Amino acid sequence: MPVTKEVKVVIVVPAFNESSVIYNVLKSIPKKIKGTSLVDVVVVNDGSSDNTQSEVRRAGIPVINHVINRGLGAAIRTGIEYARKKKAAIMVTFDGDGQHDPSDIEKIIRPVFQKKADLVIGSRFKKSKNVPLDRFFLNWFANVVTFLFYGVVTTDSQSGLRAFSKKALNLIDFKGERMDFSSEILLEAKKNKLKIAEVPIRAIYTEYSRKKGQKNLNAIPTFSRFLVRLLR
Repeated sequence: MPVTKEVKVVIVVPAFNESSVIYNVLKSIPKKIKGTSLVDVVVVNDGSSDNTQSEVRRAGIPVINHVINRGLGAAIRTGIEYARKKKAAIMVTFDGDGQHDPSDIEKIIRPVFQKKADLVIGSRFKKSKNVPLDRFFLNWFANVVTFLFYGVVTTDSQSGLRAFSKKALNLIDFKGERMDFSSEILLEAKKNKLKIAEVPIRAIYTEYSRKKGQKNLNAIPTFSRFLVRLLR
């Protein structure tokens, strides 16, 4: 990927009570990415009650604070607004719990550079063999619901590692503020006839990241919310 003038990438890291890991996560994110002119990292602190904000500042990264915990979808929407204001060519979402491999960032933005996709999903399930069984079935359920009600085929509808083109940033307008927003993004991409691609990524499952991730029992209310919104 040759360096293109003024190709700005904004990496949005949503965080809620991640003080024990967020510093190391931020330090692991590359400051330069092949093919880009500028990498701008921002944390959306979603009403954390611990020392997340101070740890982010210690890492030297700008932070946008939500006064209360509004949910992951709301944090990503704030990140999209930031990326638009910064006139980003590409926006990446990157979870703050240490689940993602920073080296996969370059991999997921490549299809956007090549004009092959407007929305790229980093799939933890496309080739991975180390996925915990409960996570596999929870994701399978989410993918089935996403296909049945949204008509979008995906292997990882709930992935937190994504890349958006500038076109996608301008057109995608989701309403969900909790975990249901992940499937809604795919619906928005389909409605706006955006090109969707998936690339395999490595998931780093630790005891901490599993506790912080989507809880199995949360699946029912999560999908109930976006089904109600779909049927309105």
